[in-house]
Amino acid sequence: MKRRALLEAMSKVMFAGSMLPVLKACSASNPGASRATAVSPKLGMSKADWREILPADRFAVLFEEATERPGSSPLNDEDRDGVYICAACHLPLFESAHKYDSGTGWPSFTQPIADSMGTKADYKLFFRRTEYHCIRCGGHQGHVFDDGPPPRRERWCNNGLALLFVPEGEPLPALRG
Repeated sequence: MKRRALLEAMSKVMFAGSMLPVLKACSASNPGASRATAVSPKLGMSKADWREILPADRFAVLFEEATERPGSSPLNDEDRDGVYICAACHLPLFESAHKYDSGTGWPSFTQPIADSMGTKADYKLFFRRTEYHCIRCGGHQGHVFDDGPPPRRERWCNNGLALLFVPEGEPLPALRG
C-alpha cells in the first residue's frame, strides 16, 4: 500500500511540473493535416462545468480517467474518411488516414494531429505508461505504446467515448469554451 501511495504522489508531483516537465505537447509530424485547426488556448473549465455538459460515461473517461470496456466502441468499426475530435472540447485529434485495427478492442491510431496532445507518466498499474490528453481541455484520451506499425511504431490507443467522428465533407463543430 505504501508503494502505491508513493507512486500516486510522485505522479501528481511530476504532473504538476515540480519534478519533471512531464506534460508536453506532442510534435507528431503531420504536414498535410487538411482539417486540422490551430490549437486554441487551454480552457479554464472546471470538472463541474464538464460534468454539466457531458454524459456521465464520457465524463468518467475524459475527466476521471476511466477506461471503457474493450470492444464496446462503435468507432472500432468506423472506416470512413474524416476526423476524430475530442468529445469534450471538439479539438481535432486524429485523422482517419492514421487509424488502424490494433486488435486491442479500442480505436487505435499511428499518430495524432500535430500539437493536439499532451502526455504524462502514468503509474496506475505500478509500471510506467505514457498517458495522453487533449492539449486544449485536458480530457483523458488513452495511452501511447511503442508496438504500433512501421514506420513510427506508435499505437495511440484511445477510448472511443473520448472521441467523436466527423465524416469527410461535414463541417467540424465549433470548439467548446
